[in-house]
Amino acid sequence: QVRLVESGGGLVQAGGSLRLACAASGSIFSIDDMNWYRQASGKQRELVAGIMRGGSTNYADSVKGRFTISKDNAKNTVYLQMNSLQPEDTAVYYCNGDVIRLDPYGSTWSGWGQGTQVIVSS
Repeated sequence: QVRLVESGGGLVQAGGSLRLACAASGSIFSIDDMNWYRQASGKQRELVAGIMRGGSTNYADSVKGRFTISKDNAKNTVYLQMNSLQPEDTAVYYCNGDVIRLDPYGSTWSGWGQGTQVIVSS
């Protein structure tokens, strides 16, 4: 069974930094296209950043220049480095993406992690 597990959330003051991690576990060959989303209280879930299989990245305008998405294929882990955090970054952050299973067909699993809370105090 494949799972995505986020970690690294917490409480930080405005201007501070956090690094989130999303580790894929289970019978995995590799991670594929991966994304970070966030959902603030009372708001819709929004895409924060994405990283493709080949390494290309994309960001929401609101986080460009402050957040960096990266991955470690050997560890099947995706990271989100968040700098210059602001109170409006407060949200539950979710990992989402595709994982290539270690099976005879190389089938793809798609899903979400359980989320990690980020709170930025002013």
